Amino acid sequence: MKYKRSGCEGVTLFELLVVVLIAALLPTLALPAFSAILDSVRLGAATQTFFHHLALARSEAITRNAHVVLCKSDTGKNCSQAGGWEQGWIVFHDANNNAMVDAGEVILQREQALAPSIRVAGNSHVQSYVSYTPIGKTSLTSGAFQAGTLTICGQSTARTQARQIVISSSGRPRTQRVTVDQC
Repeated sequence: MKYKRSGCEGVTLFELLVVVLIAALLPTLALPAFSAILDSVRLGAATQTFFHHLALARSEAITRNAHVVLCKSDTGKNCSQAGGWEQGWIVFHDANNNAMVDAGEVILQREQALAPSIRVAGNSHVQSYVSYTPIGKTSLTSGAFQAGTLTICGQSTARTQARQIVISSSGRPRTQRVTVDQC
């Protein structure tokens, strides 16, 4: 009678060590790429959230036939002059067009602080608030037209990808991808 081999054979210690080494290296190679994907998703989500609130403010201004303001707010109750937009913001009906929440003015929407790694900065005309008129145009409290750019980026001292929301003098926002030197 001839002995038949089953086809199942063991592995050598060397083969086992190679497999363990590869299994240990794969996560360390994939982690930077995964981290970059997460950063991009956070950046995109923050941009879309801000864009949505600008669209809401514009829509509400037209619907209410009144001034509606989006301003940065760390409390969710009042506008803040200090800090960046990443601290959060509010959208409210601004009956007296002073870009400040006064008694009787309704807060329509609140947004809490963004992720700690996200920064949002506006140029001089949109540094603290964006005000929409009853016809959907942007306007400073002085009556001058308001146009500007908000840059949304992940905190970095090196060159990095960012998103910008550009608000035209007609009040229409649009987004674009840019690279900034630091954030």
